[in-house]
Amino acid sequence: MNVPMPPATPRRIVIAGGGTAGWMTAAALARTLGEVIQLTLIESDAIGTIGVGESTIPPLVLYNRLLGIAEADFMRATQATFKLGIKFENWKDLGETYFHSFGAAGKDHWSAGFQHFWLHGLAQGHSHSYDDYCLELKAALESKFAHLPEERMNYAYQLDAGLYAAFLRRMAEGDGATRIEGKIGEVELDGESGNIAALRLEDGRRIEGDLFIDCTGFRALMIEGALKAGFDDWRSFLACDSAIAIQTSSVRPPVPYTRAIAHDAGWQWRIPLQHRQGNGIVYCSRFLDRDAALQRLFDSIEGERLVVPNFISYVTGVRRKQWHRNCIAVGLSGGFLEPLESTAIHLIQRAVLRIIRMLPAGAISERDIAEFNDQQLTDMEQIRDFLILHYKVTNRRDSPFWRECADREIPPSLEQKIELFRETGRVFRKNEELFSENSWAQVMMGQGIIPQSYHPVAAKLRAGELDKFLSSLRHGIADTVASLPAHHDYVARYCGAVRR
Repeated sequence: MNVPMPPATPRRIVIAGGGTAGWMTAAALARTLGEVIQLTLIESDAIGTIGVGESTIPPLVLYNRLLGIAEADFMRATQATFKLGIKFENWKDLGETYFHSFGAAGKDHWSAGFQHFWLHGLAQGHSHSYDDYCLELKAALESKFAHLPEERMNYAYQLDAGLYAAFLRRMAEGDGATRIEGKIGEVELDGESGNIAALRLEDGRRIEGDLFIDCTGFRALMIEGALKAGFDDWRSFLACDSAIAIQTSSVRPPVPYTRAIAHDAGWQWRIPLQHRQGNGIVYCSRFLDRDAALQRLFDSIEGERLVVPNFISYVTGVRRKQWHRNCIAVGLSGGFLEPLESTAIHLIQRAVLRIIRMLPAGAISERDIAEFNDQQLTDMEQIRDFLILHYKVTNRRDSPFWRECADREIPPSLEQKIELFRETGRVFRKNEELFSENSWAQVMMGQGIIPQSYHPVAAKLRAGELDKFLSSLRHGIADTVASLPAHHDYVARYCGAVRR
């Protein structure tokens, strides 16, 4: 019998770049692997970070738990609030609103999602909104929140990304990670293998490693600058290419949801933290110039401006190889998708957990590289499709931007999902897809698709049974929401932060 070789120790892992991506990576590696690895992170205080990923999705709750992070401490340190979903305004049409919640609507049958029973109710004359069957949605709109028994409330966070990075840095350094301050001047390649051998800093220091993790943001200093991994441009699917972010003081208690407000050339965000609000505008520079976008943002924000505007230009797309040779891209160095569904931090999280699962013990396996790249690409393609849905399925034709969005071709994978739901009300998820069946149903119906039919299992319920079933769900949710405290009161008691 062949006996497996014991892992080679220590493996020298070097992370280039800090920010959210760098310190999420460092904290997870240091806490999970401890003395098995030698972990170094290089960053320069002179290089800024994008730092606008303030709205998150529920998997971050699990990520923090895996790292043993006390939730109240983390929320206090990052001035975080709870998030139950996203309120979409002016997407289906001007003046119309819908909500994409983190909850599951109603009660599914093993053969069909709840939307089929709700559609059967519509056919039988019921008039209650689909929204009335989702606890998280109803709680969000009434600005209420509490942790419930059996984790019945699905939630995420609205947080200060810079403070989150600082929180994780303290944790990573406490677990043995070493931080080196300095600017990277050169990526040194091994002439024989083509791998990265070391990073040479501008002051002459040379940092060697076995595995390098690129968290240098849009610069992609190692994965693209040195290794030329290649990039697939997805601007043919998603037109927006620019953003401006600014922080303002709070003028009212924070609500437990993020707002995404469509305008004639893109959309704006509002993210309420405990003591301030994150604001931004995303737009297509072919339809709106920078000065006009900035003025539009200034005209719509509330409260005192706390920082100067942060101007961001980006190319939507994905690195062809997010793991190439002995370098792995995490965060913006691996690709970019606009923050419409708050997936930026999640994509960092998925990459970091995959790195840990696939961390080589000796020589790097080409099978691991291929599997990692395939899984990362699948994640980004599925999120890309979900984002395109918001722009494609809409009644808006009131500006050149929206007319162009309506005319654009979409990936076959998304076309299949849309038309399947339109015809049958069905949603099928593939390969541990991020967005749930209910997420797809909420957004597709919110954007204007009402299925033409539904699963026959729903018709098994007689009129009286259907009335009782739907009524009990609505009343149960209404009673629960009525018993919940106000979101801002709960946050103040549970994790209230000192105003800075």
